[in-house]
Amino acid sequence: MAKTPRPQAPEGAQPGRFRQRVAVVIPAKDEARRIAATVRSARAIPNVDLVLVVDDGSEDNTQHVAREAGAVVVRHSHNRGKASAMETGAAVVAMRDVPGRPERVLLFIDADLADTAVNTAPLVPPVLEGVADMAIAIIPPQVGAGGHGFVVGAARRAIAGMTGWTPTQPLSGMRCMTRQAFEAATPLARGWGVEVGLTIDLLRQGYVAVEIPCELRHRPSGKDFKGQLHRAAQYRDVQLAISARRVRRTVDVVRPHHPAS
Repeated sequence: MAKTPRPQAPEGAQPGRFRQRVAVVIPAKDEARRIAATVRSARAIPNVDLVLVVDDGSEDNTQHVAREAGAVVVRHSHNRGKASAMETGAAVVAMRDVPGRPERVLLFIDADLADTAVNTAPLVPPVLEGVADMAIAIIPPQVGAGGHGFVVGAARRAIAGMTGWTPTQPLSGMRCMTRQAFEAATPLARGWGVEVGLTIDLLRQGYVAVEIPCELRHRPSGKDFKGQLHRAAQYRDVQLAISARRVRRTVDVVRPHHPAS
């Protein structure tokens, strides 16, 4: 069962009024071509009452297209990276939560899912029902993907070695989680290491993660030079996130314990 306590309805609360809602948070950069379809599809997910796009310094009209499609939009004036966009999104959702009602569950999805965004819906029930603190999407093989599994393999082995849990897709960016779990993992790892760092940090604190197959399609990195550069940067950031957590674990082990007097 999840570590996050289930919200309890106050005595006399009207049926349905205390139901926990879901906020979809979409970090986006230069996604004007796909963001409208992603937003419209995300709005169809059951229990979603807020779709928030964090425009992370786009140079196109992503923010305007997203707003016209029905999203609430906040914008970074310059590109700050996915982790920062996720943190901004969670903070804005918290500000929009209604006093006296449960905090919204956070569903993070990629901006390029287009019409398949609604297929992240299976990630929500395990979190709302208290089965898991974080649900991660397992995505089918993507047409045109050019990776050879080096980054995924390194991430999987590191997570297994530090937590005892072996994920199928450690780099999956589609994740539903409780507010408590998200805040327990902040500050997030920078760059492409955000998902690996998030998983390690939560599992080491006793939070529960599950993986759920979802029929999603997004734009994969190809086999060309641009795709190779992307995977190199991804490998670098994943290794940085892993190394930082290994150092932190070592410090926690060797830190002297001073019993209370």
